[in-house]
Amino acid sequence: MPTGLPLATPMERDMLPSRLPEPDLYLPGTGEPSLRWGIVGPGWIADEFAKAVRSHTTQRIVAVASRSLDRATAFAATHGIDLALDSTEQLLARPDIDVVYVATPQNSHLSIGLAAIAAGKHVLIEKPITVSADEAQILADAARAAGVLVMEAMWSRYLPQTSVIRKLLADGVLGKIRVVLADHGQAIPANPQHRLHRPELGGGALLDLGIYPVQFASMVLGTPTRVTAVGSMTKAGVDAYSTVVLSHEGDAQSTLYTSILTRTPIAAVISGSEATLSIDSVFFNPTSFTLSSLGDPSGPVLTWSDPTGLMSFDGLSWEATALARFVGEGRTESPVHTLNENVSILATIDEARSQIAAS
Repeated sequence: MPTGLPLATPMERDMLPSRLPEPDLYLPGTGEPSLRWGIVGPGWIADEFAKAVRSHTTQRIVAVASRSLDRATAFAATHGIDLALDSTEQLLARPDIDVVYVATPQNSHLSIGLAAIAAGKHVLIEKPITVSADEAQILADAARAAGVLVMEAMWSRYLPQTSVIRKLLADGVLGKIRVVLADHGQAIPANPQHRLHRPELGGGALLDLGIYPVQFASMVLGTPTRVTAVGSMTKAGVDAYSTVVLSHEGDAQSTLYTSILTRTPIAAVISGSEATLSIDSVFFNPTSFTLSSLGDPSGPVLTWSDPTGLMSFDGLSWEATALARFVGEGRTESPVHTLNENVSILATIDEARSQIAAS
């Protein structure tokens, strides 16, 4: 079954709606519990996450763990965290931690996630949630058995713009969706020690960068019925670049591009039978989009810009508040990015990587 949004019956319309929907916001201080967080892996994304959480949420980061106590201590000092630890085990053993944010290299996401689940913690795991669909299924099964919430840190799902886009799709404003286009390419230094050039760390373009276009297509059109991928591998054995074409039910198609060799526009488009929605770069960051009617190409264009003032990595705060809200509601997974969809997205990436490796 598709995992994306249900598409309403295409509407007969000669013009765009008079106004765009209001976003549903994961606003802090709206009844969600103030959870006590521990961070595992004090790297650059954890640094941005900690800044966003401290500035824009009611959540509390109380501990950080690293294999290097010096790194943990420096991170704690920067972010006003009371406790620095030199092992994940020490952090997980503490009863005063409710949720663990895992920001380590992706090859360790499964093991740390399972350990956190076994310790009774809720878990937010950086994308990709694991390095394969099989691993994601193991994690999902463990989370459901333990009754804790496990969520991928796919921050774009919790941004205000995503709420508005989902409403437009559900309301059938774009009509029958025909095409999704999205790309994410970065010029990653050709350093053999860089994590994206190391297969043992889960490197390559698709898992780390391409997951954004793939999850976007999944949100709009659901699980693909066919995956076709062309690209190339590096000498180190990771996928360097690829074009992935996904076929979906109802004759819809997604064309997705990713690369670690060059920066691309990093934009996205959804084209339907009634209207086209174009998301500005960087499409998975807080940004703006335009909606234009196919029935009247010379007519007005509706433009949406984020009204909250939270731009760039400040937007990481939305996912932290969302997780706390879900915990307060007694949920064990995200309703807008389910564990089943995590598995489906990684299955798509698994197939694409397999085809590229075999070509």
